[in-house]
Formats: sequence, structure tokens, C-alpha cells
Amino acid sequence: MPPAKPSAVRMSDTEIARVQMYLRKTLGNQKIVIEPPAKAGQSAEVTVDGEFFGTLNRDEDEGEISYALNVVILEEDLPEPPAIPRR
Repeated sequence: MPPAKPSAVRMSDTEIARVQMYLRKTLGNQKIVIEPPAKAGQSAEVTVDGEFFGTLNRDEDEGEISYALNVVILEEDLPEPPAIPRR
């Protein structure tokens, strides 16, 4: 089954606040902020302490609403791998 297409409905301020509260509680970080999308159907931007973290999409399929968080991790932001002891 192909993935559902994002709905063209703009996320309301209430929806954004509820999802933001959920993410803050679930991830244990009060610095998570969701910036509303400029237009209906666009992704909202998620930041942590002012740094871009990912995008949030709203989907409505057969009357059920869900939200998908896409986290972006740049390779250049990863720490160096730990040293592996030789045997």
C-alpha cells in the first residue's frame, strides 16, 4: 500500500501546541519548538534550542490524523567513532 499523501489542511495552533507538548515530554527536552508551516500542506520545522532538528508532517487518512517527525542528522554533526581496542 503506498504511503498516504499529506493533507492540504494547515496545522492549527492547537495541534502544534499539543504535538510540541507531546514531543517535549516524550523526548525529555523543553527546548523543542515547532514552527508552523507557511502554507497548508507544507512541513512544520522542528528546532531544539534554536537548531534545526527535523520536519513535522500532518496526515489525515480515512478520518484518522497522525503526525510524522522526520529527524535530520548530518554526518558532519556526528561525533568521532570510539576507538576499538585491538586484540
